[in-house]
Parts: sequence; structure tokens; C-alpha cells
Amino acid sequence: MKTYKLAIFVSLISVLLCSSFVTVDNEVPSNKKFVVVLDAGHGGNDPGNIGNGFKEKDIALKVVLAVGKMLESHPDIKVVYTRKTDTFIDLFVRGQIANRANADLFVSVHCNSHHSAAHGTETFVLGTHRNKTNFEVAKKENSVIFMEDNYEENYAGFDPNSPESVMSILLSQEEYLDQSIMLASLIQDKFTNTLKRKNRGVKQAGFIVLHQTVMPSVLVETGFLTYKKEGAYLNSKKGQQQISKSIADAVLEYKKSIDSNVGNLALMTNKASESAINTNITFKVQIAASSKSIDTAPFNFKGLQGVSKEKQGNLYKYFYGNTSNYSMIKQLEQEAKQKGYTSCFIVAFKDGHKIALTEALKSVAN
Repeated sequence: MKTYKLAIFVSLISVLLCSSFVTVDNEVPSNKKFVVVLDAGHGGNDPGNIGNGFKEKDIALKVVLAVGKMLESHPDIKVVYTRKTDTFIDLFVRGQIANRANADLFVSVHCNSHHSAAHGTETFVLGTHRNKTNFEVAKKENSVIFMEDNYEENYAGFDPNSPESVMSILLSQEEYLDQSIMLASLIQDKFTNTLKRKNRGVKQAGFIVLHQTVMPSVLVETGFLTYKKEGAYLNSKKGQQQISKSIADAVLEYKKSIDSNVGNLALMTNKASESAINTNITFKVQIAASSKSIDTAPFNFKGLQGVSKEKQGNLYKYFYGNTSNYSMIKQLEQEAKQKGYTSCFIVAFKDGHKIALTEALKSVAN
């Protein structure tokens, strides 16, 4: 029975994910700004943790508003907030806000707590629990759903206390994991190298607020309110300003890196085309993902011919095209988008194993 419920849950995630791709992208012009969604954890009747009398919901909101103000000073960046006041926002609604905005990044800000003298910063991406501690952190944040109306309907039976339930939500963020880790690493670097905060690292855990989004997403634990010195720092204007600047600087560095990679694609493409026949690098356009196996006949994929599928865990991924020529795969990507797969994206493989796109282009160019 548990396996059956889990299968239904995974199927529902895939259906919602695929439907959100089309709905969101059709609403946003192709020349849109770089969109960052900032999410202040908790709010309203949910104070979050209140270690040493400090309120997580208040600190998270102040940090988010400060980050937003810094980013909004850049004309090519648009900031969207899941909340700007002391209000309670359902976790699934936070994801909907990001998806409707067709966001490029989702950053959720929180404060940590523990019964020990634990302190320091850590930034999470969606992934498997490396240890019991990571599971407990995610379980604590995910338990907010019990405060929401109709949570059983909204989350299809998801149980924050069940490792099996949490494992099942990881599928939705798989294609964004590299970018999420990149941003998380930049945030931690700023905290550690600039602010000299204790670095607890980049970690993976099953946060449901991250699962709801379809873009690179991170959850930042800015420090432990239960550690008195750190709690006082986070509750101070100085601390909030420094933490905010670190997050904003990391986002700007991430954007610069992405922009630079995009700019380098044209330079790499000509070289890639010349050596395409002999390379062990191949490119495909990922157009869909589902827990169900679908026949790859053209009528199932809006007339696209040559669609292939691969099973990865419990998920089937569907690809259009298979070529070592980057110019060709860009053309196929445009074809897929014109057919309605507006959220499709290029993926790269080396000797049959998926690798980062920029790594693939550099390998081919060399």
C-alpha cells in the first residue's frame, strides 16, 4: 500500500511539473529580465524557531527585503517576493509564485536551531539525505505543511516524517541540481571568506519548498538562533546587512557566470562543429519527464520525430535529437520550442554519462 501511494505521489508531481512548464513559459516574453524569487521562510502564525527569543520569521523577512533592494538596483534583474509582510504563505504557493514568474533562481532564507551549541551557516539544495541530521533539518522545515488548510490534498499525501516521501520529491529538481549547487557554493563562499562565518557546507535534503519549483533553487540557513552569540548577530542590523550582501553578491556572481558561459557558447560552437564527427560528446534536447512510460511515436510528442527516452530511477526522460554538433542541437531546441515545449533545454553526454553543458562545449572546442 505504501508503494502504491508513493507511485501515485510521484506521478502527480510529474504531471504538475510538466503542466507548469507550458503555463508559465507562455506568459513571459523571451527577452525577460533575469528573475530572482526571494522567499522569507515562515511568517504570520508560523514564527519558525524562536531560539533565545529571536524570531526566525522576522529575521528571514528583513534579510530577504535587504537582498531584494540590492538586486533591484540592477536594471537587468527583476525581484519577486513570496511575501513582503508578516503573513503566512503555504509552501506550495511559494513554488507557484516562482513558477508563474518564470524565475531564473529561487532563494529561500531561514534561520537554524539545535539543542546543542551548533552554529554556522549552511545552504541546502534538493537531494538525498546524506545523514540523519540533514533529514531532521528538512523535516522541521517541511512540518509547516501541517499548518496549512487541505495539506493532504495539496501535497498528495506527503509525510514530512517519512524518508520515503521525502525521497520521492527529489525527481523534480534533478535537471537543475548542478546550477543549484553552484549558487549554494557561491553563497557559502561569501559567508565564509568575506564574513568569516563558520562554514557548515553545501548540503542536500528533501525540502518540499524546493521541490515545488522548476528552476535552480536553494535554501539558506543563515545561522543558529539557539546559539546566543549567533542569534544576536542575526537579529542585529549589522548582521542582517552583512548576510544580505553576501547572498546578493553570490546571486550577482552566479548571474555573471551564467551570462559569461552564454556569451562563450558562440565562440565554442564553431570549433565544436569542426570536430563534431570524432568527438565522444553528444547533445540532446530534453523535452519532458514523467513517471509513466510513453510511446515515442510522433503523435505523442506534437509531431516531433526521433524522440528517445531513458529511464533514470523511477523517472522516464524524453529527448529530441542526438548529435555531436552544437549548432544542430540549437536548431532542434528551437524546433521543440516552436512545437510548444517552451521549457525544453539542451543536455550533454560524454560516453553515455550526463555532464554539464559548459564542460561539454569546452571539451568539444578543445
